Amino acid sequence: QVQLVESGGELVQAGDSLRLSCVASGGAFSAYNMGWFRQAPGKEREFVGTLSWRGRAAVYADSVKGRFTISRDNAENTVYLQMNRLKPEDTGIYYCAARPWDSSNNDYPYWGQGTQVTVSS
Repeated sequence: QVQLVESGGELVQAGDSLRLSCVASGGAFSAYNMGWFRQAPGKEREFVGTLSWRGRAAVYADSVKGRFTISRDNAENTVYLQMNRLKPEDTGIYYCAARPWDSSNNDYPYWGQGTQVTVSS
């Protein structure tokens, strides 16, 4: 059972940068693909990006591609989401999630509680 705790969310202005962190405990962090998702007010949760268990393969949503970067430090059991050139539409609660590297589907069984990011115009 993996526990995930996000941090780093805050109120920023459009064009600013922000880095979110997600610390994992209770499991072998390096055995999990890690994903970031977000949920804007009144909208469904959406995929932001994912990074493979070794950190070699990343996939991003088109809306963040070129602005956001996911990285991980397996020694520190931490995954990061670096967000640059933030836009008001990036506002939302950001969640990290973990999926076993050998999972046969794309479901993420483990989720954090989320951290709020607000981008003012």
